[in-house]
Amino acid sequence: MQQQPTIFVVVDPNDERHVALERALTIGKLRNPQPRLLVFVAVDGEAVDTRAVNDHLFRDESWFREEIRQPVAGAGLECEIQVCWSSDWQGAIIQESRRCNAEMIYLPVHAKTSRRFTFAESKWQVLKQARCPVVLIRPGAKAQRKVVLATVNYQAKTDRQRQLNRQITERARYIAACYGADLHLVNAYLDSMLYPDRGALAKLARKTSVPTERIHVMRGYTNEVVSKVAREIDADLVLMGTLNQYGETGSLLRGNTAKRVIGGLEVDVMVCNEFTSTEGVADSRSQEKEEKLAAAH
Repeated sequence: MQQQPTIFVVVDPNDERHVALERALTIGKLRNPQPRLLVFVAVDGEAVDTRAVNDHLFRDESWFREEIRQPVAGAGLECEIQVCWSSDWQGAIIQESRRCNAEMIYLPVHAKTSRRFTFAESKWQVLKQARCPVVLIRPGAKAQRKVVLATVNYQAKTDRQRQLNRQITERARYIAACYGADLHLVNAYLDSMLYPDRGALAKLARKTSVPTERIHVMRGYTNEVVSKVAREIDADLVLMGTLNQYGETGSLLRGNTAKRVIGGLEVDVMVCNEFTSTEGVADSRSQEKEEKLAAAH
């Protein structure tokens, strides 16, 4: 029997609306088996006024009942509530998501306040160090999962890049299967010499079970291509990867690639790093194969 997955949902008590919890309740009802939720209540000190004059930092028992327990119960899901007052907000999320063996982390992202996308350093640390995918939940984004778009790098030159490609593809196939969604792949390139030939695309289609018409290879900068394709196919969720690099190289990669891709999208974004585990994904696919074989006999 497939183990019940756990979704780690971050709730900031300072927020008026809990978009990550709302998304978890909406799509959790569609999963089979349904996931359990670990609702992690903590204040992001980098983004919130933590002085006592902020009335939103004071929450009583009725708040927990009305804002968390009742909505979860109404969705027919199970939950555990964990309250954290650590100043190391990102470290606590990473530690506790590992402890509960979370399948993924739902992290709320506030609406844009300007044209320029800003993302607190603490959230970048979560993206880089988590051992499971982190889903950035956007207010106003569609809650459904009917079209999934995975960003891959066909021009990968290193083993780390190729391994991250495999993780993104496997995770995208798993998510698409969970929700009966259409899966698309997208790749951007700048050098026309790096465009994959038809044979390579056909091989990729066979390997990933994604039809060639759903594999989008376009010339341009990654953030522009991903944003364009996401709009054209009306994607509900975009998957992307990030390598856990440090120093100037890692900062450049984060600033010029991941940050721009995320900033150019208005939908939920799932981020996988090179440490992301695919253990649960592999288990679910093995079970799927066994069920198909049993049905054939």
